[in-house]
Amino acid sequence: MADLTEIEALKAAMRGARTAADALAMIATKVEAADPHVDVPDADLDDLQRLTLAHAIAAQALRGLVETMVKRQGRLEPASGDAGTAGVDE
Repeated sequence: MADLTEIEALKAAMRGARTAADALAMIATKVEAADPHVDVPDADLDDLQRLTLAHAIAAQALRGLVETMVKRQGRLEPASGDAGTAGVDE
């Protein structure tokens, strides 16, 4: 049987990830229109720094919750790479 608290947490994590992605989409037009011969304005860099951090945190929260749910259901699959390096080889 599904854990109602877990399902509500999943919904909240999904909303957070989608909200963060939507915020990035709004600044994407500025990034796409950026002049490659001019520095990115400080305000845009500040927005990008804030929004990319929010997106990363929201995505990681969603991922962590999903992995917890998979483990709880006993369906843990082997990771494709070392979890400590997030699959990045040095």
